[in-house]
This record gives sequence, structure tokens and C-alpha cells, in this order.
Amino acid sequence: MTAEIDLYYWPTPNGWKISIALEEMGLPYKLHLVDIGAGEQFRPEFLKISPNNRMPAIIDREGPDGAPISIFESGAILQYLARKTGQFGGSTERERVEVEQWLMWQMGGVGPMAGQAHHFLATAPTLDPPQDLPYPKNRYRNEVARLYRVLDRQLADNRFVAGEFYSIADMAIWPWASLWQKQEQTLDEVPNFVRWMDEVGARPAVQRGRALAIEKRKDAPKDRKAQELLYGTQRAAG
Repeated sequence: MTAEIDLYYWPTPNGWKISIALEEMGLPYKLHLVDIGAGEQFRPEFLKISPNNRMPAIIDREGPDGAPISIFESGAILQYLARKTGQFGGSTERERVEVEQWLMWQMGGVGPMAGQAHHFLATAPTLDPPQDLPYPKNRYRNEVARLYRVLDRQLADNRFVAGEFYSIADMAIWPWASLWQKQEQTLDEVPNFVRWMDEVGARPAVQRGRALAIEKRKDAPKDRKAQELLYGTQRAAG
């Protein structure tokens, strides 16, 4: 029997990438919630697994050569799981390259830009004191829109992001794209994006991964201490 993978997780888009992948790949896992609003990502025991104090992270007790391995960074975890299972990473070198370049596109583009859009559009105005800043709001809103147009063009000729096959690239992009409304996007000009969003979102494993501990997900914290933990507001002010 395959040993359970330890999943260190909180219900955020980056967390959903890995819960979705584990569900899609049929891998057993044990859930460890890391409450980022309570500062649990800074605990010494978690920093041994994820030195950048970010989740998700995993420990695979049956890692390479049968020895345990811990992995942080969602993109690295997705690539590892795809290699481990032989699933969703592409079956030829050309397919693997296509998957990897779109995975890197998500890691370097959609994730950071959508994350900043969320922060400046929805979170910063609620901080104490409020930070309602037109320039970053417009900057990140517009950059997310540009990225979704890039994706829409790719999907005009492909069923999924990397081609006709579903892959870890789809698993990486979909969680962020699913929050398009919070990023203040309109979808009138990206019909292929909408079609893909609906198809991926209808997959049972995606729905299970997205729903994992969803009751823990909250809006931007109003508590000043939680704001300091999540956004470094105290350090930024000083």
C-alpha cells in the first residue's frame, strides 16, 4: 500500500494546486492545516519543511530510493508528483516541454500578478490604516487581464493549456483563474478561457481538491496582528 503523503496546506490558490493534483493522481494523503492567519507558517517545525515560510509543502515518506523527501514551492511539488506517478506531465519530450513552460508561466506570471491584484484591490483598502492606491490597483488588474488574453489565445487551438491533454499546467493555473471576479476581470473577450475554466472546474477531482477545508477560508483579516503576520504591515511601516 502506498504511504500517505503529508500535505501542509491552507485553502488558497497555491494550496489548491496540490490538493487538486493529489486527488487527480489518486494519491493518499494526510492533511496538516497551516493557519497562515495565525502565523503557523513561522513555526520552526514547518520552516524545516518550507524554509520560505510558505505553504503548500509536502513530505513523501516513499521518496526517491524509498527515502523520505520534503518539498516546498507548488510548482516543484507538481513536477515531482507528475514524475512520481507518471501522470499529467506529458508523455513525450515535446509534451513535457510544453507543460513545463506553461507551468513556469503560471509561477512567474499569473500567480504573482493575480496575488498582487487580490491584495491591492480587496485587501489593502481594508488595512489599518487603509491603503487604497489607484496605481497598483490598475497596474495589477491590467496585467492579469493581459495574461488571461495570452491564455485565451493558447486555448483557441488547444483543449487544455499544454495541448489536447490535461496536465499539471492546468492544475496550476485554474485555481488562480477561478478567482477572476476578485481580480476584477471581465470575460467577454476570452471565450476560450471561459470554456476551459468550465471544463476543468467540472472535473470531480478538481472539485474535491478545491473543497478541501474550504470552511477555513476567510476574507482579508480585520485583526491588525493577523495583518502584520500576513502582509508585513508592521515591518513595512517601520
